[in-house]
Amino acid sequence: MKSKKPLKTNATRILDGLGIEYEILEYEVDEHDLSAENVASKLGLSPSRTVKTIVLKGDRSGVFVCCLGGHREIDMKKLPEITGDRNIETVSSESLLTLTGYVRGGVSPLGMKKSFKILVDKEVLNEEKISVSAGKRGLQIWLRPTDLVCATNASVVAFSKEKHQTL
Repeated sequence: MKSKKPLKTNATRILDGLGIEYEILEYEVDEHDLSAENVASKLGLSPSRTVKTIVLKGDRSGVFVCCLGGHREIDMKKLPEITGDRNIETVSSESLLTLTGYVRGGVSPLGMKKSFKILVDKEVLNEEKISVSAGKRGLQIWLRPTDLVCATNASVVAFSKEKHQTL
């Protein structure tokens, strides 16, 4: 569903400044389920088109950001080969706001407080358009994956695997 009034966030201002075309998608937030799959369902999109942003910290590289399709998960065997880290852990929800300026469920790879290395999973580029957080829960940006890579100065690498299904 499209917004009737223009909604602006730091992420959309960056895209505007770069002249990148996008749309804002709004959805009703479920505080109990902030997953990419749930967001995709609410927007009527495939989870592969709903990109999640995960903030991690490596013992050598420090804080970095991974963007991958909602239907995939980070392959913790591949990631250290890419970053050079021996140990990598997800940044706690409590630390997200301080580090990025965003809260869990609203972390955008665009417009973070500090500049971090951004990794976009190569699988994301298989989609014509993707949705990524606009920096606020309930708002997504709909754009071409190549525009996301350009706007974030991201490295495109293979670091994900199919998500394991729980029974």
